[in-house]
This record gives sequence, C-alpha cells and structure tokens, in this order.
Amino acid sequence: MMRTMNRWGLAAVVAGIAVMLATGSANAAEITLLCSNALKSVIEELAPGFEKATGHKLKAEYGSTGPLKAMIEKGRAFDVAILGVEATDDLIKSGKLNTRAGIARSGMGVAVRKGAAKPDLATTQAFKQALLNAQTISYSEGGLSGIYLKGLLERLGIAEQLKSKIRFGRGGEMVSQGKAEVGLTQVSEILSERGAELAGPLPPDIQQYTIFPAAIGAAAANAEAAQALLQFLKSPDAGKLLKAKGLEPA
Repeated sequence: MMRTMNRWGLAAVVAGIAVMLATGSANAAEITLLCSNALKSVIEELAPGFEKATGHKLKAEYGSTGPLKAMIEKGRAFDVAILGVEATDDLIKSGKLNTRAGIARSGMGVAVRKGAAKPDLATTQAFKQALLNAQTISYSEGGLSGIYLKGLLERLGIAEQLKSKIRFGRGGEMVSQGKAEVGLTQVSEILSERGAELAGPLPPDIQQYTIFPAAIGAAAANAEAAQALLQFLKSPDAGKLLKAKGLEPA
C-alpha cells in the first residue's frame, strides 16, 4: 500500500474529489504552484482530477524549500506555495504569503538501490554503522532535509569520516541513478523513485518530521482558484493518497 496505490483505488480517490468539486468554475484560471519535492508525486497524481473537476489548470514547479523561498523573496509570481513550515511562517511575516493551512507531514528515510540488501536501521547505532559501511551517501545540501542531516552527522560524530563519501543531490534520485549507494531524504521522495527502495525510516530517536503547509500568495493573481486547490488538498480522499505516498495528512 505504501509503495503504490492500486489503479482502482486511485480512480476512486479522484472520483470522490471530483464529486466534491463538481460545481467547477465558470472562470477557469491557471494556478502557479511552487511546491516542495516531498509532495511532487502526490501533486502529479492529483492534478488531472483537480483540473477536470474545476476547469482550472495547475502549473507546478518543484524544488527544495530553501531555493523556492528565495525565489519568492526575489519577487517570483505565483499563486500557491507548499514549503516547510518555518519558511512559510517567515514568508507570512514578510507579507509574501497569507495564512497557512497544514497539508502533510513527512518523515525521513534511507534509500537503497532496488533489489540491494537493506541495512539494519533499527537503532541509532545501527544507522550510524550503516553510513560508515556505505561507499557513497547522498542527500540534498540546500533543503530542509540537508540542513538537518548535516547537523545530525555532526552530532553522531561521523561527519569527518563521511566527508569523502558525500555526493550532494536528491537522495532517492541519486541512488536510483547509481550515483550513490545510500540516499537520505524524505520517505515520500524515496517511494516515488522507481530505481530505489525504502530501506526504512530513520530510527525514532533521530527521526525528523517536516510539516508542509500550503499558503496562498499575498499577490496571487488567481486567489479564488488557489483556494479551490487548498480545499482539494485538504479533502479526505486526498488524504488517502498522501498516506499511500508515505506522507501523513497534517
């Protein structure tokens, strides 16, 4: 269930949301969404149903929270942003975003190449040893995950030992492409990579959950359509797909 959703199950989710939004919109709009990579697979699967139900078009751009936040601060035009909670709150304080609504919560995990042996991750010591045993390790340098992982490796006392093994990039993607043996990133990102598998989540005592709220841009050109998107993402049926993708509704 966690890896993929049965085709009929997904069809039921989309159909349920379509009924909820069946009134559609006489004034179709193009919604520009700036979205964290953690929700990419969810948005890609839900977008067609949203567009069919409302008549709106969804134009999504994905990336890490840090770079997306910087784009907004530099004046990038957009309607909705789904970023990490701290970045979202900062942008609300600076007047770039309106009040946020929780969408999803994501934990971090370890990716390995599909079919490869999965390391023991039951304890923090086991996790530490798995990284020391790996030939190469990848994680995103600039995102929320990367910031946390950099600090975590320092706290575990292995940052210097792993320095020559680190290959910066999206953990699941780098593993899928054979550019790293082990990838560290959001569980949802690992599950969306066909060439990678989830070895397991980080041990509970070092797990880091990231909350991803959605907020409408203060200068959104299509605020009404953007609100319809938020309603869509908060629906119970959308919540089912979030869970299937390794996320928790927030």
